[in-house]
Amino acid sequence: MEKYVNMADIISAQELGEAETTALIELLFFAYRDFVSDPDAILEEFGFGRAHHRVIHFVGRDPGMTVQQLLDILRITKQSLGRVLKELIDKGYVFQKEGESDRRQRLLHLTAEGEALRQRLMAPQIARIRRAAAQSNADAAHIYRMVLYNMVSPENRDSVRDWIDRVSVVGATGGGRG
Repeated sequence: MEKYVNMADIISAQELGEAETTALIELLFFAYRDFVSDPDAILEEFGFGRAHHRVIHFVGRDPGMTVQQLLDILRITKQSLGRVLKELIDKGYVFQKEGESDRRQRLLHLTAEGEALRQRLMAPQIARIRRAAAQSNADAAHIYRMVLYNMVSPENRDSVRDWIDRVSVVGATGGGRG
């Protein structure tokens, strides 16, 4: 297993063989399983699932986003999002605000309880990412980011990059929309 631990060595190869590629796929499955396990346990306390987690995460990262923007990110049906959103609103984790320029718009925001839950869900994931980066070589975080970015479908990369760049600036300034 030692040869799969140093991701930089594997990724830097010009061409990955079938065994290396399969090992990376399996590592991604195992890493994802463990990455979501802590938040899953927290969500279970509230009777929530991963869809609730995604809504809380993305609304918290981009306060004032519209339902349509959230649908574009999550790529789930309007009906599925509606069910999850209604539950989060009814339980006091998300609220809707009328748009300033278009009063028909419903802009999504987290309540204080929603933000506290978002932070609680992210805490073990932040710790896991930081631990993994610390146990890897100095370029690991950069390489990890490049690999994940390049796993995004080419036609979606620009919008993903733009979204991450925008919310990173918003997050750093403490601002938001609307």
